[in-house]
Amino acid sequence: MPPTEVAVHDPTILAQARAILDACRSGQEMQQAVLDAVQRNETWRGRQCINLLAPEAPTSPTVRALLASEIGTRAAEGHIGVVQRWFAGTKYIDEVEALCVELLKQAFNCRYADHRLMGSMLGNMAVYYALAEPGDVIMTVAQPFGGHSSNRADGPAGQRGLKIVDIPFDPVELTVDLELFRKMAPLVKPKLITLGLSMTLFPLPVREMKDVIQEWGGRLFFDGAHQAGLIAGGQFQDPLAEGADVLTGSAGKTFGGPQSGMMMWNDPALTVPLTQAVFPVLAATHQVNRVAALAVSAAEMIAFGRAFMAQIVRNAQALAAALDRRGIPILGKHKGYTATHQVIANVRQMGGGLDVAHLLARANMITNKNLLPHDAPEAWDRPSGLRLGTIEVTRLGMKEPQMDQIAEFMARVLVEKEPADSVLEDVIEFRQPYQTLYYCFDNGLPA
Repeated sequence: MPPTEVAVHDPTILAQARAILDACRSGQEMQQAVLDAVQRNETWRGRQCINLLAPEAPTSPTVRALLASEIGTRAAEGHIGVVQRWFAGTKYIDEVEALCVELLKQAFNCRYADHRLMGSMLGNMAVYYALAEPGDVIMTVAQPFGGHSSNRADGPAGQRGLKIVDIPFDPVELTVDLELFRKMAPLVKPKLITLGLSMTLFPLPVREMKDVIQEWGGRLFFDGAHQAGLIAGGQFQDPLAEGADVLTGSAGKTFGGPQSGMMMWNDPALTVPLTQAVFPVLAATHQVNRVAALAVSAAEMIAFGRAFMAQIVRNAQALAAALDRRGIPILGKHKGYTATHQVIANVRQMGGGLDVAHLLARANMITNKNLLPHDAPEAWDRPSGLRLGTIEVTRLGMKEPQMDQIAEFMARVLVEKEPADSVLEDVIEFRQPYQTLYYCFDNGLPA
């Protein structure tokens, strides 16, 4: 008997792709099928939608151009420098990479930075490889409270063989339950504390937690995937200044750069273990076009980050308040809703996060489902919450008045039960004037 086929991807969508390719008469037609799909996405998502995804950011024209540059065809295995490279002919690549490192150090006001990680989850893996051994106890935040899978049993932390204990979290205040942490931590003496949240609304008690674990030499790792731009732009707490040993981040979220990972630290004793975890363990040739794009996004952050990040936060707070006024429950109301780019809505009574996200997408408003503190971890496919972010709408030049209009569109669908298709044309018309990306050297600041 032939073996049973197993696919983790949607078999219907895979079958549609096979049908498209089977209908092609040449390799060139197959290529055109790919180009057509890319163009459809650019027209719809890039020009007609209100994108409210918290993990996404459009890059500036210069950053986008660098991702297609000639330097991306070149290999650069190893650390910066003639002796440490496997290949000759890398003198200009060394220059680009060194500029990227120094720009990251300046953006994050730190002593050391690594630029070679092609995703922030790889940064987390590098930290776990460098600072912990299989069997070590670590403490991380559980997913219903916003903890990310990369720091849990099914991600790099678990695959490293680490024993994971939950950091106690207050479901109302949406931050660490510090009193309970002070009781729990000495009982398990974690080698590493990881503060890594994909639902992140308010600062975390970095200094206070580090004071607790210093007694047994524990280290604190801040996974700033979502907050990296806010940190560099001075609109959030500075984890390294507050005692974190290492900070990782994604360049593709609030930092406004290419999909990319970053890692920053100050302690020279960590330099060898962290950089050797990057190479030769996790990265060899590391996409030098991406490094160049990351360097430019760091320069943009240095020049425009404070204005950009401040407006992102103001927009998030304005969007949250406008949704709440229209009857869409928002977490953290008693604390001003949010201090980041994120807004979290409880849409359990409106159909739940999965159905609501896809309903809004029919009206060209892009969001994502999200677990809430009262959800069970296994409710991941159909959670109660909806996560919104204000990165892209801010970079397109929108401000507080436009957040009120976006909230009105959402309320028409979710509260007034207006058919999504009838809201669609209004959303497209609203979006049309907003096609320029600001907070960059290409276009400067919005008027």
